[in-house]
Amino acid sequence: MTAPVITARRAGLVACRHCSLVSARTVPSCPRCGGRLRSRKAESLSWTTAYLIAATILYIPANLLPVMQTSSLLGVKKDTILSGIVYFWTSGSWGLATLIFFVSILVPMLKLGTITLLTLSVHFHWGRHLHQRANLFRIIEMIGRWSMLDIFVVALMTGLVHFRGVALIEAGAGAAAFGAVVVLTILASRSFDPRLIWDRQEELHD
Repeated sequence: MTAPVITARRAGLVACRHCSLVSARTVPSCPRCGGRLRSRKAESLSWTTAYLIAATILYIPANLLPVMQTSSLLGVKKDTILSGIVYFWTSGSWGLATLIFFVSILVPMLKLGTITLLTLSVHFHWGRHLHQRANLFRIIEMIGRWSMLDIFVVALMTGLVHFRGVALIEAGAGAAAFGAVVVLTILASRSFDPRLIWDRQEELHD
């Protein structure tokens, strides 16, 4: 059996989430900023699960519905994320097609899958691979900011087309759904309390 991990809660300590001051768990509020001290986020699993379900539902229309509608003298064209990737790839813009695939398809899918895995591991009290799961959460936090890159690309393309007066581009329902997926995955990762990962090992050694 592995040696027990000495967590802050086991040591009777808690860190303020506002100013990071470490205090005794018996203190109800932070001596520095007055913020309420909690060793774990309240209803962390419930909120994370709710955000994950909503993000998973919206992930389907985000990829199937058009994200852009282009109106020009040649007519109206509607593009989904996948059709945009195919267009850029076949037109020779392999780097841009790869970038859009990475930030629009791969990153949201990996974030949803990873946060779901972490949530299930806490819910079912998995006691193995704790360090690996903690590292997964750090990776999710690190790459989360890049999830909005595709929205920035669409906005940039829209601005350039409007500036040149070539056509009129409007955002489609897919863009709204994709933006909602990005926000919901960010909320899911923010609401998840990674300290819950280590609670199972505390239980095994109590």
